[in-house]
Amino acid sequence: MVSVEDAMQQIKRGTDEILVESELEEKLKRKKPLNIKAGFDPTAPDLHLGHTVLINKMRQFQELGHHIMFLIGDFTGMIGDPSGKSVTRPPLSPEQIRQNAQTYQEQVFKILDPDTTEICFNSTWHGRKTSADMIRLASRHTVARMLERDDFSNRFKNNQPISIHELLYPLVQGWDSVEMKTDVELGGTDQKFNLLVGRELMKAEGMEPQITLTMPILEGLDGVQKMSKSLDNYIGIEDAPNDMFGKIMSVSDELMWRYFELLSFRPLAEIEALQNEVRQGKNPRDVKFLLAEELITRFHDAKRAKKARQDFIDRFAKGVIPDEMPEASIVLDGTTIGVATMLMQAGLTSSTSESFRMIKQGAVKLDGEKVDDKGLNLDKGRVVVAQVGKRKFTRISLN
Repeated sequence: MVSVEDAMQQIKRGTDEILVESELEEKLKRKKPLNIKAGFDPTAPDLHLGHTVLINKMRQFQELGHHIMFLIGDFTGMIGDPSGKSVTRPPLSPEQIRQNAQTYQEQVFKILDPDTTEICFNSTWHGRKTSADMIRLASRHTVARMLERDDFSNRFKNNQPISIHELLYPLVQGWDSVEMKTDVELGGTDQKFNLLVGRELMKAEGMEPQITLTMPILEGLDGVQKMSKSLDNYIGIEDAPNDMFGKIMSVSDELMWRYFELLSFRPLAEIEALQNEVRQGKNPRDVKFLLAEELITRFHDAKRAKKARQDFIDRFAKGVIPDEMPEASIVLDGTTIGVATMLMQAGLTSSTSESFRMIKQGAVKLDGEKVDDKGLNLDKGRVVVAQVGKRKFTRISLN
């Protein structure tokens, strides 16, 4: 049996905040499985590594013997979570939600043990509520409290619309905790307000309030903005092994350690040992290989992970690409940039005319692949290794 001290050390790994930590210790001392909840609105068909930060934490609780409740917000998805949004988020149709929920169930079991995971849908209880029930729930909170949220407060100050249904979202999510008798609810830092509403509603119902545990928001490949499919700076857990390997290798050496902390299942002592090796001269690329192989093994298998590593080495001509190279950050006026303009702005060519000429000569590569199309456009959020000729390399972030 794991001691409370050891359990707390595992639980606190990578976390941003636990409210209230002493209450969690008391719950653990009872030596009874806790109900661990995390909710995901099925707003997109595929999960990416940013989503897995929470799922990884659920797995840690699962390995400690606790009951995992993976909540699919098929009801809240029809409202649209306003967290962190500067505009009203469009709700999804029931058909979209059903399709996305199905893929979530298939993907989440690449991390969680299906035998000890309970999949829940919040339409189970919210779907039975009458309009009178919803009005009673709305009476549990004030508009003033809702406007304490940064996103609502900022929109109100800027005269941006806030729809009434958005104010219901935290209450509906909070009521999920009452129905599920949650002991610990996990969420991103942008979910803190919603998680605390759940804690308040449980108190109002005479229940022991849940512990709220928030996890950091994982940065995308650009190292700046939140990993997001809409920003095209994401690594999807359904990505092909070679694509996943290449994307992970494009992560900066500094960001790599954050990915290790939040995505790797290696012990922290082992990660610290790797950091020491890098400080003593070990090539960060070789450490990044370990991260890429671990993640591809998790979402595919070990054989394909090893093949992706070899393919990556072969593609980059076994060391032709230097271990260190200049980095450039380009701020886009729109959502895309032409390859010729990108090369010029990154300092790899002196003009777009030279860019076109080098492309025509077959001397331009992006991520090891020759560029044949001089009209190629690249999307905002991407990070690419650009090569012009045999010796000019730059890692370019498109922001």
